[in-house]
Amino acid sequence: MRDTLSLASPIVLGHIAAAVLALLIGTLILLRRKGTLSHQAMGWVWVGLMTAVAVLAIPIRTYRGLPNIDGFTPIHLFVVLVLVTLPRGVWAIYHGNRLTHGKAMRGLFFGGLVLAGLFTLLPDRLLGHLLWHDVLHLM
Repeated sequence: MRDTLSLASPIVLGHIAAAVLALLIGTLILLRRKGTLSHQAMGWVWVGLMTAVAVLAIPIRTYRGLPNIDGFTPIHLFVVLVLVTLPRGVWAIYHGNRLTHGKAMRGLFFGGLVLAGLFTLLPDRLLGHLLWHDVLHLM
């Protein structure tokens, strides 16, 4: 596992770290009471982490496996989803629209983190290779 991770660039490692932290903090936010000061503080941290996840994903390219255009694969569509939906969710709560805010942020959590994270577990991707080859020794 160490060999595979050591091949990853600092951008990839930063992307992974931000995604894991966003997943942990996002889970806490979803489980806790909404509207509290801690919710707001954790929410701003989560917004920063999600921004980092999306921005750091832009230069990550895959030229093998998935269909791609100059290294951009379908998983890069999640970058667009995050960079469009995240400001909309922040704007909504700033203007008192809790329903739109909640839908946007839950959508980002489940679509931009959970679903995108599942795509990273494909065998030809770094985390997929770590899981299927280095950890489980299946491929």
